[in-house]
Amino acid sequence: MVSGGSAIRGSRVGSGPMGEQDRGVHAERIAVSYWDAAGNETVRHFAANLPEEEIPEVIDSPTTGRPAGRDKANPPQVAKNEPYKTHLAYVKERRSEDEAKQILDEALQKLRERRGTSA
Repeated sequence: MVSGGSAIRGSRVGSGPMGEQDRGVHAERIAVSYWDAAGNETVRHFAANLPEEEIPEVIDSPTTGRPAGRDKANPPQVAKNEPYKTHLAYVKERRSEDEAKQILDEALQKLRERRGTSA
């Protein structure tokens, strides 16, 4: 029995010899390590010609979701989450009690005028 094998099975047509390294010029790059509060290290690669001020100081750790910084001894801490505020809470921050009463009175007066029940 003769096997009907193919010499190019498992390779792309025109790919050249197996293990071909000629895939273009790789840009120079640098590795920057980031650590989160749990001690996890994340390495990010940046172009070697990138100015230092464009390399971020803090990233989000893909492992924990916490912020990760470049200083291993002092990783950034999770910022305190503010509780959800309702619309009324935001309004109360902007308006005093007297302003709120005045605005409410004006709105009620306009409503009464539209309905024809102005007192």
